[in-house]
Amino acid sequence: MTLDTLVTTDRPPVAPRRRPDSHTISLYVANQPGVLARIAQTFARRGFNIDSLVVSPGRDGRFSRMTVGATGDPEGLEQIIQQCLKLVDVVQALDHTDSDCVEKELALIKLSVPAEGRAEALQISEHFGCKTVDLTETSMILQATGDTDKIDALVRMVAKFGILELVRTGKVLMVRGEELT
Repeated sequence: MTLDTLVTTDRPPVAPRRRPDSHTISLYVANQPGVLARIAQTFARRGFNIDSLVVSPGRDGRFSRMTVGATGDPEGLEQIIQQCLKLVDVVQALDHTDSDCVEKELALIKLSVPAEGRAEALQISEHFGCKTVDLTETSMILQATGDTDKIDALVRMVAKFGILELVRTGKVLMVRGEELT
C-alpha cells in the first residue's frame, strides 16, 4: 500500500472513541539503550497493544520519562507493571488510568481546504483553540493541544475537508498536586 492510497481513500478518517480497556502508564527509566524494547516486549507478552508512546529525558538526564497509552485486559495491567518494575533499568512504573492528572496531546493536522471552505475550517480551528502553523492556497496545517477526547473531536470535525496528513504525539501526563508522577 502506498502513501497515495492511504491519502486518497473515499472515507474520511474517523478518530477512535476512548475504549474501556485503555490505560495510561508512566515509567521512570534509566536512559540506556534497549530499555524501550524490553518494556515494549513486556506489554506484548501480555497481549497489550501500545497505542501511544512518549519518551523524553527527565529532569536528571540519566533518566527518561515514558508515558505509554495501551489497550488490553485490565486484569493483566497490574502484572505488566510488576514485570516492568523487575527490569533493572525501571525505577518507577505507575498506572494513571483513573488518576487525577493533567493529560495533554499535540496534533498536527494538514487539511485540503479550498478558498471557499477556509472560513469554516478557521472557525472550527478557533473553537478548538488551534494555531494555524501553515497556510497555502489549497491547504492548511493546524496545531492542536488538549486531551485525547478533544483531539479526537477535532479530527472528526475537520475530516469533511479532507485530512491529507495527521501526526499525534500521544499523551503526556503529570499528576496534580504534590504527588510525583
